[in-house]
Amino acid sequence: MTDAQSATPAVSPVDAAELPDTVENAAATPDRELPFRDLGLKEDEYARIVELLGRRPTAAEVAMYSVMWSEHCSYKSSKTHLRQFGEKTTPEMREHLLVGIGENAGVVDIGDGWAVTFKVESHNHPSYVEPYQGAATGVGGIVRDIISMGARPVAVMDQLRFGAVDHPDTARVVHGVVGGVGGYGNSLGLPNIGGETEFDPCYQGNPLVNALCLGVLRHDDIHLANASGVGNKVVLFGARTGGDGIGGASILASETFDDGGPSKRPSVQVGDPFMEKVLIECCLELFAAGLVEGIQDLGAAGISCATSELASNGDGGMHVDLEKVLLRDPTLTAGEILMSESQERMMAVVTPENLEAFLAVTGKWDVETAVIGEVTGTGRLTIDHFGHRIVDVDPRTVAHEGPVYDRPYARPAWQDGLNADRGEALPRPASLTEAVEQLRALVASENLASAAWITSQYDHYVQGNTALAMPDDAGVVRVDETTGLGVAIATDANGRFAKLDPYTGAQHALAEAYRNVGCVGGRPLAVTDCLNFGSPEDPDSMWQLVQAITGLADACRELGVPVTGGNVSLYNGTGEPGRIDSSINPTPVVGVLGVLDDVARATPSGWREPGLAVYLLGTTREELSGSEWARVVHTHLGGLPPRVDLAAEKALATILVHASRDDVALAAHDLSSGGLAIALVDACLRFGVGARVDLGGLMERDGVDLTSALFAESGARAIVAVPQEAEVALADLCSARGFPLLRLGETSVREDHEAAQGELTLEAPEGSVSLSLAELAELSAATLPRHFG
Repeated sequence: MTDAQSATPAVSPVDAAELPDTVENAAATPDRELPFRDLGLKEDEYARIVELLGRRPTAAEVAMYSVMWSEHCSYKSSKTHLRQFGEKTTPEMREHLLVGIGENAGVVDIGDGWAVTFKVESHNHPSYVEPYQGAATGVGGIVRDIISMGARPVAVMDQLRFGAVDHPDTARVVHGVVGGVGGYGNSLGLPNIGGETEFDPCYQGNPLVNALCLGVLRHDDIHLANASGVGNKVVLFGARTGGDGIGGASILASETFDDGGPSKRPSVQVGDPFMEKVLIECCLELFAAGLVEGIQDLGAAGISCATSELASNGDGGMHVDLEKVLLRDPTLTAGEILMSESQERMMAVVTPENLEAFLAVTGKWDVETAVIGEVTGTGRLTIDHFGHRIVDVDPRTVAHEGPVYDRPYARPAWQDGLNADRGEALPRPASLTEAVEQLRALVASENLASAAWITSQYDHYVQGNTALAMPDDAGVVRVDETTGLGVAIATDANGRFAKLDPYTGAQHALAEAYRNVGCVGGRPLAVTDCLNFGSPEDPDSMWQLVQAITGLADACRELGVPVTGGNVSLYNGTGEPGRIDSSINPTPVVGVLGVLDDVARATPSGWREPGLAVYLLGTTREELSGSEWARVVHTHLGGLPPRVDLAAEKALATILVHASRDDVALAAHDLSSGGLAIALVDACLRFGVGARVDLGGLMERDGVDLTSALFAESGARAIVAVPQEAEVALADLCSARGFPLLRLGETSVREDHEAAQGELTLEAPEGSVSLSLAELAELSAATLPRHFG
């Protein structure tokens, strides 16, 4: 790309009769009415803008403020409460934290000069309007956040929530979202190493598409985005700006679908993964050559966001000539150009002496580039369109000093009734045979059945550094080929638990992800989160959000893992406020990152061979409320979730890490949804090796009945398989920490090992029942294809 090409105007100058709404004109016409309501601004917010500017805003300024002050971009309803994550972070928790909350993504030191950056974000509302592009551009957006930190993206994950599995609209959303996640990630050459997929009627009109990306970099490669250095050039490069995505995520994610909202629905962004792949390599070469002062991705709010955030984070100001932006659609207005969320675009700050070399690199990668402005010393963000001043603002008022609301919230009127309807009071199976029939129903249920129909559409092993991926408890990726140093990531959420008690439910999400990382042998180190809730203007939903944030912050402090960044997605509801079904189940998705010294020692979630001793770590309690057993067998949600014991979670993870590192545990699987019964089925099906377990000792030791022994979802538990010569070592690990340990049985214990490998045998005081692994595998594998083909 030559200088001449980079400066070519996208459109021809406008006629004098079609002059845009300039700053001068705005000052002279204070009574002109602007359509701020259609852009999502409230009357008091518009009045605040007038007060900040000392005049009415121009049309372009209204567009800029509307997207940057949207809920999606400004966190105006959650910011007050999100501060807890910083306030409750101790100096010890910051030990490995290189970059924390407030940047494009957090960065964590994992040793030997290596660092990783990771973050999860939502793209929920666009994925309902246009599932394929909504999901695809969700992946693209989070990948660009990672690139902007100076890291190479190495893996992605996804957390998906859909409506009822048999609803006529669910197939449309599922096919589109899964196709978008896989199509974009596979085209980028990024392995998808884990996540979750769940179905529930509460998500029918508000599916959740949360995407996570992991990047790798050396400590010296960390880059932060800001516009500093008077005279430095502001460069826009990547795809051209189009009409797709005008106000897309920023406005779509800041209103409910049925509250009137903008009459013209904003369009969903359209992604091009092959352009993004080129952009990745181009950005990494620019960073490596030292040709940029900083790079900012263009996601939600587009140029409005990139210019205002870069200028606000810098030490001066910025001037932009908007006509120099390269366009796909020459009919776009200035406001539309500022609001467009077209994908695969980046903005860089480049010194004049590096500009030629910068353009040479983007030219090498055939990436279109335009120098659209420069850093100034005015402290203002000014934007001209063909010489007409259409924006003159303090960038901090746009990017960082928007409205902050302390929304009213209160415990819902229906909460006590919900909690009183305990799952523990539900009818239980009268015999082991009946319990096994219920187990078969759980295995075939949509949330516990094999997700292979979905995950087989994703590439797990591209790049050759994946050590573990779904269906193992956590994804594991090698970072250093020489030493085997790597990281594990797990993402979890339990909206049913959070509905019953959002404080405890959020802690369960953290505890489960923390436990999953420990199961594969990773030392938990840091957290990212994506908080999916209903309307903040509904006191019920706002109470759920506040409770969840508080619970998560408290739990992070106790476990010693800091929140490095994340996302809040609100307005996920379509019902009448104040009702028990007004919104989705509150769904705080939590991702935990852990470190492994050698990924070759990562522990899978199932056993590969006969003759191993199977142990249960942890204590089982009569905790059936919110369980999958209650959901599948009784279509029930009520009571209180299992209690959270964070000290026990910490001790369990420590034991699991040591057992993995020292080759004590050859398999480990956490106990969560479906309880011990589903964990045993999963562990057997992982490699097709059966087991015989005795439930009698568990029932006697913990004082629970058969139903609780099989299906309770008590936390801080895992099953491990160890060689018989390592049983003493496992016992020593547990006894040193006072942690409960119980031998359940062995893998394939019959003399005829080949026959035994094909069965899971459950023994109870009344007798035993054997389940064919082939039958269980068929039940599990058939569910999603039956619904979605």
